[in-house]
Amino acid sequence: MLNVPQDAEKEEEDHALESLDLLDDDALTATAVLDLDGEKDAGLAEPALTSEGGNGDALPAPAAPRLPSPAGSRDSLYLYLREVSRFPMLKPDEEHELALRVRDHNDPDAAFRLVSSHLRLVVRIAMDFQRRWMQNVLDLVQEGNVGLMRAVNKFDPDKGIKFSYYASFWIKAYILKFIMDNWRMVKIGTTQVQRKLFYNLNRERQKLIAQGYDPDAAMLSERLGVTEEQINEMDQRLASTDLSLNMQVGEDPGGASRMDFLPALGPGIEDTLATDEIATLLRSRLKSIMPKLNEKEIYILQNRLLTDEPVTLREIGERYNVTRERVRQLEARLLEKIRQHLSLDIKDFSDAWIQS
Repeated sequence: MLNVPQDAEKEEEDHALESLDLLDDDALTATAVLDLDGEKDAGLAEPALTSEGGNGDALPAPAAPRLPSPAGSRDSLYLYLREVSRFPMLKPDEEHELALRVRDHNDPDAAFRLVSSHLRLVVRIAMDFQRRWMQNVLDLVQEGNVGLMRAVNKFDPDKGIKFSYYASFWIKAYILKFIMDNWRMVKIGTTQVQRKLFYNLNRERQKLIAQGYDPDAAMLSERLGVTEEQINEMDQRLASTDLSLNMQVGEDPGGASRMDFLPALGPGIEDTLATDEIATLLRSRLKSIMPKLNEKEIYILQNRLLTDEPVTLREIGERYNVTRERVRQLEARLLEKIRQHLSLDIKDFSDAWIQS
């Protein structure tokens, strides 16, 4: 059994709930329990693949058309709906009793009955968001089920709130987090401001257009409480598509790829050559200072300052039977001697060459 660390689990919870906090209140539609037999004629047995209409405008439109869901996924969804419809609905007193058993005794059987009786609620909410996701709705159902199980563990029946209403917020939070994390191959919502704009930028723009305005970055930043730079940056992120770095540039066969135009992560060739020249110059000039140093300073220079694997202050102190603080003072005094010697010997000497 895989045990998730509590701190990682708490961080995932906070991230999921933050997805709901970043949405406007009117973007969260009221949800009801899905009755499969009553809703089958309305087309809920198969997900709608259109992105038009409804309150789905709370999410940004995809930058590029997505692949339609294959017929196999719709068949799997229909089979899943048939299975979850077999679990009976709970009466209010039964729901309250089961919730008490979960809270007070951590009863797994009571938790299972609460979860299984609300699986249709997860499907209903997932179908609302599927108008924008336009991929396999079972992915949203799966994440919504995780939120439902989290709601069972967090629910307090003495608050006087109906469990389906409480659970719907957890279900939406996990579904929204999944959509944002999987919207692109490269994640576009990495900060709180970016997550807020991911959910609300296009929706606020459409609202202003409907009111007769021509919204610009200044107006949107004022309405959403962010800077114009953040508005422009998120606009570019939502409008662009993922591009492969291995994609060829130009039409010539065997031409350069986008990867060839990326700057190197390490220092440039000029910096590398300059560093090597400075290191060689310093080592040659340090030979002339050796006769002016005592035994301890020579040992510190050779075994701590000029080596790739320097010894510690403790090891030097044990060698000469002195404290670490005394070794540190000897090292500081040695560095000052080296600075003074090199400044006289090298015309363009810089203190930056000697790292304290």
